[in-house]
Amino acid sequence: MPLRFLLSFSLLFALALAQRPTPPAPVVLTPAQRQQLAAAVSEIDSLLAQLRQKKADPALIADVAIFHKAGAMLQEHPEEFFVPEDVPKFLGVLAQGVDRGRQLLAGQSPWTTQNARRLHGYVSALDGSVQPYGLRVPESYDGSKPVKLYVWLHGRERALTEAAFLDRAQKITPGGNNPAAEGQIQLDVYGRWNGIAYHWAGEVDVFEAIAAVQARYKIDPERILLRGFSMGGCGAWHIALHHPGYFAAAEIGAGTWPLRSQLPGFPPYQAGPLRIYENIIDWSLNAFNLPIAGHGGENETGTSSIPPPPPGTKTRGQLESSLRVRAQLEKEGFPSEGDPFDLHVPGTPARFFISKNTGHGTGPEVRAKLDAFLKEHGDRGRTSPDHIRFVTFTTRYPHSHWVTVDHLAKHYDRADLNARRLDAGKRYEVSTNNITRFTLREVAKAQEVVIDGQKVAVKPAAQITFERTAKRWAVAKPAKGLWKTHSQQGPIDDAFMAPFLLVRPTGQPWHPEAHAQALRLLSRFDRLYAKGLRAHPRIKDDKDVTPSDLAQYNLVLFGDPGSNRWIAKLQGKTPLQWSRERVAFGAESFPAAGHLPAIIYPNPFAPKRYVVINSGMTIEDREFTFEYGMPRLGDFAILKVKPGAEWPDIATAGLFNERWQLP
Repeated sequence: MPLRFLLSFSLLFALALAQRPTPPAPVVLTPAQRQQLAAAVSEIDSLLAQLRQKKADPALIADVAIFHKAGAMLQEHPEEFFVPEDVPKFLGVLAQGVDRGRQLLAGQSPWTTQNARRLHGYVSALDGSVQPYGLRVPESYDGSKPVKLYVWLHGRERALTEAAFLDRAQKITPGGNNPAAEGQIQLDVYGRWNGIAYHWAGEVDVFEAIAAVQARYKIDPERILLRGFSMGGCGAWHIALHHPGYFAAAEIGAGTWPLRSQLPGFPPYQAGPLRIYENIIDWSLNAFNLPIAGHGGENETGTSSIPPPPPGTKTRGQLESSLRVRAQLEKEGFPSEGDPFDLHVPGTPARFFISKNTGHGTGPEVRAKLDAFLKEHGDRGRTSPDHIRFVTFTTRYPHSHWVTVDHLAKHYDRADLNARRLDAGKRYEVSTNNITRFTLREVAKAQEVVIDGQKVAVKPAAQITFERTAKRWAVAKPAKGLWKTHSQQGPIDDAFMAPFLLVRPTGQPWHPEAHAQALRLLSRFDRLYAKGLRAHPRIKDDKDVTPSDLAQYNLVLFGDPGSNRWIAKLQGKTPLQWSRERVAFGAESFPAAGHLPAIIYPNPFAPKRYVVINSGMTIEDREFTFEYGMPRLGDFAILKVKPGAEWPDIATAGLFNERWQLP
């Protein structure tokens, strides 16, 4: 990357950081307060041990464990007592956790039936941590019939520790942020504090929280609606446009839009993934099948993008997000019509509103329209469309209703699928771009499928997969060999969106300095993940990894073939070439004494899982608590050892092709 670009980009990022308010000095607890905190955490821990021994309901145990987690995080990060008022407030939260534990030990769980506001927890499959969520349950709910679920994504909050979330979630009135109270349950997602704006583990948290609610309450899966504002709007844009077939509708307020993906100068292994994780604009066409209501204030002054535009650039603050999505829809052939403050997009269910004389918020007139929008689409529920327009840049996000993109011709280039269901499902017309394999579902009556003008004979089935070979489409045979497909496409950071296990080396390393760098990478990831994503990852010694671990987790291995037995077992089974003398990917070779390879690859011992070597998430340190996280290494890299530094220099990096081969 050119030095001039790096300097200008760093300046933009520094400006973004400068616009964030400086937090006050943290509160220092007195010895008595520290003792009170420790006593509460210890007592909840003891109660949890007794409950597990008693084999209490795991879901109810999680409802107690969220309080232990809140206290343990405060012990680990005492700087998260931000103001003096936090001390009695948080100690009061922990006292409530003690009460819960005692009640459950006595066979009681009154918090599960209390009116209006409820606090629950679940154990994340991602990293084994317990995560809290809040619910607003209407008095009308009795569990006799499925109800709508509103999923609320909160905005950026500097001080939203677990303890603060547990305290606040119980004080919100039933009507607050629960529009059109029509008997729906509202889920308040914690999102791992600021959770990289509901990306990465924050995105996983949204879907795990939904699943946790579905396991305990009767939710209509066709009537789940997504809502978010500010940072929550940023997350809602990302999740809605990447999962257009999942929700009945999405109400998205404000939200920063990403600038980095619009800037030149990134190497391909960084520019490609940026198309996924930062650029909502390129995914705008997915509003074709998802009712989206984008809105913001007329006088919005919030930071429009991260990093912010150069000084003097005219923006309309975070209203820019919906303005830019709307402009992209017009480029796609769907111009908006109507009052500038209340626009609809003919040919799509999208709506765009602007609150008059309003800053970073929502005016009452627009709020009423949003309530009506949510009620209309919530009552109707998700429906199976006869016409699907879908765009993706990766098989990480391959689904829209009854279509799934299985393979791309080239990752990170735009892929389009335009599918029509005709004659009551007897005939299908599909056009594609940059797609080599896809699946149609709901084809039990199908007699003919036309793909890119070519007729393909089919037999009715629950689903049919098609593949293109030699420019001809045919019903697919089982795929052979390695392909980049859903949840098996990279980059390295993708391994941390599914259950993963860090594996620590115990053997004799080949080179002490390279080994020390690998251990620093492991330590860095554990530290940053715990602070920013609110959990310490699972870690095992290499000698303790079991066949069950191979089946359950993406293995993240640190060390070298001498120090880590699992890295040794991988020798010759990936494109990585690693000897005591050299480390290489293809023709790019470096001395092993001063270099360390990093790679993601389908695990040869568990093909449905990844194996990663010498890398946690590759995003920068500050991005664990910032608005976005940019993958820095692609699918593979050779890192230059930097003595004493947690993050080494990048000697080379790149992306594998669609067959997991070197380009």
